[in-house]
Amino acid sequence: MIFRSGRYSGFLRPISYGIDLSIILAMAYHFFEQDFIYLNYILFISIAWIIFSVRSHFYKIYRFTHVARILSLLGKQGVFFLLIVFAFFGFYNELKIKPISILEYAGLVMLCIGIIKFAIYYLLKKYRLFFKGNIRKVVIVGLNQKTEQLRKLFLDRPELGYQLERTFDVRGKNKVELEECFAYVLEHGIDEIYSSVAELNNENLLKLIDFSDNNLKILKFLPDNKEIYTKKLDFTYYGVLPILSLRKIPMDEPFNKFIKRSFDIILSLTIIVGVLSWLTPLLALVIKMESEGPVFFKQKRNGLDYKEFYCYKFRSMKPSPLANIYQATKQDERVTRVGRIIRKTSIDELPQFINVLKGEMSVVGPRPHMVSHTHMYAERIDKFMVRHFIKPGITGLAQVSGYRGEVESDDDIINRVKYDIFYMENWSLLLDIKIVFQTVYNALRGEEKAY
Repeated sequence: MIFRSGRYSGFLRPISYGIDLSIILAMAYHFFEQDFIYLNYILFISIAWIIFSVRSHFYKIYRFTHVARILSLLGKQGVFFLLIVFAFFGFYNELKIKPISILEYAGLVMLCIGIIKFAIYYLLKKYRLFFKGNIRKVVIVGLNQKTEQLRKLFLDRPELGYQLERTFDVRGKNKVELEECFAYVLEHGIDEIYSSVAELNNENLLKLIDFSDNNLKILKFLPDNKEIYTKKLDFTYYGVLPILSLRKIPMDEPFNKFIKRSFDIILSLTIIVGVLSWLTPLLALVIKMESEGPVFFKQKRNGLDYKEFYCYKFRSMKPSPLANIYQATKQDERVTRVGRIIRKTSIDELPQFINVLKGEMSVVGPRPHMVSHTHMYAERIDKFMVRHFIKPGITGLAQVSGYRGEVESDDDIINRVKYDIFYMENWSLLLDIKIVFQTVYNALRGEEKAY
């Protein structure tokens, strides 16, 4: 079924494999004087490249795939490719290839592959937009807020190649029976059906599934309005029994865990050695001169798997027995003069890089709350505890999206949870880097809720 009308992936993926391997092998030819060793290189690299590509889904690029996802795949594939090339030339050390030459070769290969990958990606977008090719005809079953958002997406993003033919209201004033939907789908050659789960009862849901299966139509569901805050369900089999997990967390994969931890260690060491080593004595002097008390403020927070740890900060308030109960508010009298400055610029958070180095926190992740607040929000806010599937962070997607500082209403914490869960389910190294740069920019610019 991969050659069905409107689908080019059946052609593009084999072609992409062929182009990429041709680049890899052609650029390596000058390294070899003996045909036998070059033949071994062809076999070794080709098999390794294909196996890892399948494993990492390197060629699973869809019309709705984000650019950041493609860059992430290129980075992961590039690291693997560099390792296997070094492994090969390490085995055939009689070739006496310099490490710098291998680095240049691997970098040039991945650059060319990346250019071709993006060229195909954007050319297909232009082809859909201007020539109306690679189009998929779609209908939407159900009329509610979610389906309206999908309808707007199809209309506003023609480069994605979805041609919305009709939206069927199956419950409202202009109710349409499912049989009429089925007839329309068959008559107009519809490729994909998008249905809202909330708009159909179990009987109609089964009818729609049976119709799609029997007529070779792709059926996709929009989640109901119960706000499960998740976008990535994990489907697998236990024997022949299908099992659906609520979410798949990219950071649970060993390779991703290694990448994220390496990023944390490198950045935390850079800040500790390059900034805290000289900034701490200066701030300690100023903090001590203004008010009595310790230079560092430590407070229990909940981290990975809900475990408690001490989170470190430069002290920005006068010592108070209420520090573990009440968070800082606007014009808080507890905040010292130097405290207002370091809080406004987020300098008070820098000691948390020690927590990162210890492995208790990550540079980027959901911000940890005071233990008392965590207990309170866990009881009041749905899905709040999901944030503890990963390490808390010094900064996070919610913070750079406007949800930092004081929680003034339940909406603040609800939106914070939504952003945190989105980050958890869509993590990539590039997303971490983007959040770090956005955090630095916001700190230099000054944030309204940084008080």
